[in-house]
Amino acid sequence: MAAALAHQVGANQPPLLSSPARLPRSSSNARLLPAASLGGRGVRLLPRGARRAAAAVARASSEAKAEAEAKPTEGAAEEERPYEEYEVTIEKPYGLKFSKGRDGGTYVEAILPGAAADKTGQFTVGDKVLATSAVFGDDIWPAAGYGQTMYSIRQRVGPLYMKMERRFGKLDGDGELTEKEIIRAERNSGVVSGRVREIQLQNYQRKMAQKMQREEDLRMGLRLYKDGKYEEALEKFESVLGSKPESTEAAIASYNVACSYSKLNRIQAGLSALEDALKSGYEDFKRIRTDPDLENLRKSEEFDPLLKNYDESFINENALNAIKSLFRFGK
Repeated sequence: MAAALAHQVGANQPPLLSSPARLPRSSSNARLLPAASLGGRGVRLLPRGARRAAAAVARASSEAKAEAEAKPTEGAAEEERPYEEYEVTIEKPYGLKFSKGRDGGTYVEAILPGAAADKTGQFTVGDKVLATSAVFGDDIWPAAGYGQTMYSIRQRVGPLYMKMERRFGKLDGDGELTEKEIIRAERNSGVVSGRVREIQLQNYQRKMAQKMQREEDLRMGLRLYKDGKYEEALEKFESVLGSKPESTEAAIASYNVACSYSKLNRIQAGLSALEDALKSGYEDFKRIRTDPDLENLRKSEEFDPLLKNYDESFINENALNAIKSLFRFGK
């Protein structure tokens, strides 16, 4: 049963940060020059190492600014370019991969060349989903959260209507040095300042928070699944998959998505999720072949060919039989 996988996540995990760590105060060896020596204005100087780091960041900023000024028309047009909305209707297979944004929204992460989405000429990586068709009929559902949106997209019967926000690949905070640029500039200066440590700490805390949220979503999904609330469980499992999970997390979440769709008798969506689980490294083929929650999927003609593509024991057995036949072993 899908709920039996609960012990595979969250076990033996080291304790995570329960609150943000305090950042170090500014260095105590900074000097305050007499006001008289600077025309009546007191100025606090940084330590020598920090000054070198600040200079490196300033040079990187100047270079970026000079490069932008070299293309004034293009830069100005890009800066003034507002996000715009568009509508599109596509058929399966869509050829879109989505990810969960920091705001919980659904964003286009990749577009498969030649697939339905690519042929429209509308989608670009980074575009945000604002609304989609409901699972059935002509109703439109707002993209309130990643899990619910992915549920609608996967289960949609018929053409999928999507209302999107074109973001031109722009990230919030353009015009300032990115965290990577700051880190690169300071490392090139030979100094790792407090700013780099602050960024590293924030990144670590963000990753740990995301991991804790994925584990909580998976646990909640398993509880909902056990209670027979398969649609609600799907939202939690999909939320895990949208948060850039580790391969083990992705395999477990995808397997549970497949079980949920099987229970709902949504065969194609279930087979797609099962293939995602296999691609992520799920290898318990005995469970797949015997799990009662996958019974509806096993009735499909596509089930056995799908499993045989990934089951190495089956592949090796076929190869051995071919060799025996070639050399007439056993006769």
